[in-house]
Amino acid sequence: MPYPVSAVWDFLVGRDGVDIWLGPGTELPRERGLSYETESGTTGQVRSFRPQDRVRLTWRPKDWDHDSTLQIALVAAGTKTTMKFHQEWLADADERAEQRVYWSDVIERLEARLAER
Repeated sequence: MPYPVSAVWDFLVGRDGVDIWLGPGTELPRERGLSYETESGTTGQVRSFRPQDRVRLTWRPKDWDHDSTLQIALVAAGTKTTMKFHQEWLADADERAEQRVYWSDVIERLEARLAER
């Protein structure tokens, strides 16, 4: 993305960014061990929150019988930033494919909203 890491981070963890990737109205805790729940019923717990670097949390939609672990990391390169999404502990190939589609859409929406700023 053609933006400095500080701008991408501030958007990602701010209200507008969280609404896109975690769900409308969801509060993203900024301390390890704190829990969250989205309006759609996804629950989890923050595992790591390192400003302008990464956020790692568990992710369990209401219709899943297991947790997965999600990490969103930012890599700075001058005035550009790479955003990486990594999700572990998915049940099978179908779940991986479903989440790949979800996160691809999230990235597109985040990029579009950042471009509007």
